[in-house]
Amino acid sequence: RRKPEISQPPPDPSTFPSWSYEPRDFFRFEILYESKKSLARVGRIHTPHGVIDTPGYVAVATNAALKGVDFRDADSSNQQLIFCNTYHLLLQPGTDVVEGAGGLHKFINRPRGPLITDSGGFQVFSLAYGSVHEELSTGGELKRASASSKKSPYAHSSDSDSGPPVKVTEEGVVFRSYRDGRKIPLTPESTIRAQKSFGADIIIPLDELPPYHIDPKVLEDSVERTHRWEARSLMEHLKDVREQAIYCVIHGGLDRNLRKKSLEYLTSLPFDGYAIGGSLGKNGEELMELLEWMMPMMNEDGNGSDGSVNRREKPRHLLGIADEPSILGAVKNGIDTMDSCYPTRLSRHGTLLSREGKVHIKSGKYSRQFGVPIDSECGCSTCRNYDRAYLWHLFKAKEPLFMQLATIHNIHYMNDFMKQQRQLILDGKI
Repeated sequence: RRKPEISQPPPDPSTFPSWSYEPRDFFRFEILYESKKSLARVGRIHTPHGVIDTPGYVAVATNAALKGVDFRDADSSNQQLIFCNTYHLLLQPGTDVVEGAGGLHKFINRPRGPLITDSGGFQVFSLAYGSVHEELSTGGELKRASASSKKSPYAHSSDSDSGPPVKVTEEGVVFRSYRDGRKIPLTPESTIRAQKSFGADIIIPLDELPPYHIDPKVLEDSVERTHRWEARSLMEHLKDVREQAIYCVIHGGLDRNLRKKSLEYLTSLPFDGYAIGGSLGKNGEELMELLEWMMPMMNEDGNGSDGSVNRREKPRHLLGIADEPSILGAVKNGIDTMDSCYPTRLSRHGTLLSREGKVHIKSGKYSRQFGVPIDSECGCSTCRNYDRAYLWHLFKAKEPLFMQLATIHNIHYMNDFMKQQRQLILDGKI
């Protein structure tokens, strides 16, 4: 029988080297304007591979590829920051291949576009919501299970090997590959080393993602473990910075005491930016309630190793949520960037975004809309060259070209939408 693990408190901010608290010459957040009506702000994140205008949308390229479009198309649609998933890249093609190519920027031939990679933790813990069979059969495209189960869906170190395909210990997490079922360990140190191989401009530490329904004590233990993991990730990063910025991930679910504790501890460490993660609620209302309560603390000074920490001066990222209603609320509450596969997923299912509302192109009413673009105000190549009738035909005929044209438009629309939000802030309307 295993001995029970003895939880230690996370390291004090003073244990990190003093130089790590100094500003980075390769990564800088510039605040251009702050709203007088809300927490919204307009800024620029300067990275080694380009500038990111904020607030900004971050497209998701799960396997270092956007679904249906080339990176040149995305760049033409003013897509700046792109998110790649460490979990998938670890399994295919592997760190040795990407590192051999000279890093992700060279591997995907996007030398002048900033990239962000995650730790792989989200995908690993998403395995806990379904069986190994479900993960294998979906080829790694993970789906959240129903939030009705209150039983913890993943195993801890004292559980048997016959349990769920995710095992958590203080050292890290062990999961099963969706490609061949083999067990793969992921630790705070190993995920940072993987992200060093990838060479993204912004990297994320390993964190634990508990489900929405969870016992309060289990959630508290999870947050404490995440703090220790993120501190270890940061220590590993600081051994070889390589002109990469690292964001912490603030946790705590909907428990306000844990959220406050997580925010205060992680912002006291020398992270370069702050990500909001963990369970963010079961709907948009709970998300907004959380942000409205939490984000004002991001403008307050915190305590660091040698005095106060100005949280306001660092960028804030909302993980995994970027649909239009959520963006409106997030921008108002001071979020700078947000990632989601929302527009590319919609395009695959025949939904096109427009200023007049969503266009569900499968409807027969579009079959004779000759000369009518998806959005009359959109300047993307799809809207300049094709009408709704032709797109209806492509979708009904299941032509692969549809996904390309639809995705080009939806990504362009999202970046136009974010540009509009920036202007509204500057005009004093948000």
